[in-house]
Amino acid sequence: MKAVAYCRYSSDNQREESIEAQARAIKEYAEKNNIEIIKIYADEAKSATTDDRPQFLQMIKDSEMNIFQAVIVHKLDRFARNRYDSAFYKRLLKKNGVRLISVLEQLDDSPESIILESVLEGMAEYYSRNLAREVMKGLKENAFQARFNGGIPPFGYDIINGHYVINEKEAEAVRLIFKMYNDGYGYRHIIDELNLHGYKTKKGNTFSKNSLHDILKNEKYIGKYIFNKGTKYKHNICKEDVIIIDNAIPAIIDKDLFEEVQKKMEKAKRTQAAHNVKRIYLLSGLIECGICGASMTGCLGKQKYTYYRCNNKQRTKQCDNKDINQDMIENYILSELQEKIFNDDIIPQIAKSLNKENQEIISDRQNMQKTLLKRKEEIDKSISTIVDAIAAGHFHPSLDAKLTELEQQKNEVEIRLRELELKPDVSIITEDMITAYLIKDKDILTKGDRKKIKAMLPTYIKKITVYHDKVEAILKISINQKVCTWMVAASGVEPPTLRV
Repeated sequence: MKAVAYCRYSSDNQREESIEAQARAIKEYAEKNNIEIIKIYADEAKSATTDDRPQFLQMIKDSEMNIFQAVIVHKLDRFARNRYDSAFYKRLLKKNGVRLISVLEQLDDSPESIILESVLEGMAEYYSRNLAREVMKGLKENAFQARFNGGIPPFGYDIINGHYVINEKEAEAVRLIFKMYNDGYGYRHIIDELNLHGYKTKKGNTFSKNSLHDILKNEKYIGKYIFNKGTKYKHNICKEDVIIIDNAIPAIIDKDLFEEVQKKMEKAKRTQAAHNVKRIYLLSGLIECGICGASMTGCLGKQKYTYYRCNNKQRTKQCDNKDINQDMIENYILSELQEKIFNDDIIPQIAKSLNKENQEIISDRQNMQKTLLKRKEEIDKSISTIVDAIAAGHFHPSLDAKLTELEQQKNEVEIRLRELELKPDVSIITEDMITAYLIKDKDILTKGDRKKIKAMLPTYIKKITVYHDKVEAILKISINQKVCTWMVAASGVEPPTLRV
């Protein structure tokens, strides 16, 4: 039987059950029970109470490929710590023909084992929840004393003997941020001023819009201690677990100033939301800066002037690339698509070319499948020859090593064959179907529905790069030239006007 191992080392269980120890125990169990381990999945410092376990989820996904028949864990609590998740994922494995085996809890399919397994899962769930409760009890006790509860302290404070103490140099920057914002300065001007004075964040980075926003919203600066209020990613906080204590830590900002800033931030938020509600930036996700490589995002300036700006320039002022007018760049890109793809003379050529590529893909897959099947047949013959030799009494350690190597090669070949089988079937695609698809997208471009155009563009555009003096667009498909270059500064010529 072929199996995979799953190991998990959680931060709340730092005992002898490390990844290495779990893997070693699983391998010993597999050898004793004539089970072949073909892969080990491992998640470090993850809790079984959450699905934030990438290797675990990949293992569940891989179980669909029918390349292994069992998942082996050291203990059931390595698999999941609540009965719902355990039952859910075991059902998925069972659906895919895969068993769950525990090294330390020897269970079979008997009624007694089913009851025992349920008890073990219940104990693991109790342990997990009880541990969380005990940890929360300690954190809450710290909170009632307004003591630091871990993590990185807010900018402007140091932690001494578990208590918040003002860091005067950082506090100067905090006061500057609040004063400038209240005086009407935007994030970019504040960042420039902070950089001029050499201020850095707690992590030693330059300030960004996000870091300024977090500082301006932090109630600790008026002396308020807050514990367990939740974040934008975590809303399921029990009300009784939230602790708020006024005047519990040294204040850096006057309360009246803080409240004035909150009013202005709320007003700015409503204004920005009103401006952006109907605005669609067609190239978002496709356009990047040619100077630093960061993405470029759509921005709204004064007098409703819209443009694309480098994210590094927008957030940290660490890039000097030029902004580019939204209408100009979008008109240029759409004109290039009309000329190079959605052209009545070119559509048939593209359809013919794509159909040819599709036929080549089909042929390559078929050839690969034949090659893999032939290789599997050769490996099977070699394995059979070695097995016959061993059965005839001609055993040698080198034969055993070779047999292990061949079995591994066979596993790899079978996995690749299964991957080929799972690829989408493209044999049904015809030249007429491709033509109809292109005509449909041409119609979308002609009608000018910006939402539909935005959704369509990634099909045809690989990326758009903006440099100081040119814009370079790389198309995914084209008969003539896949790279379109518009020399902005050199030629001074605006792209053709296209109404959409």
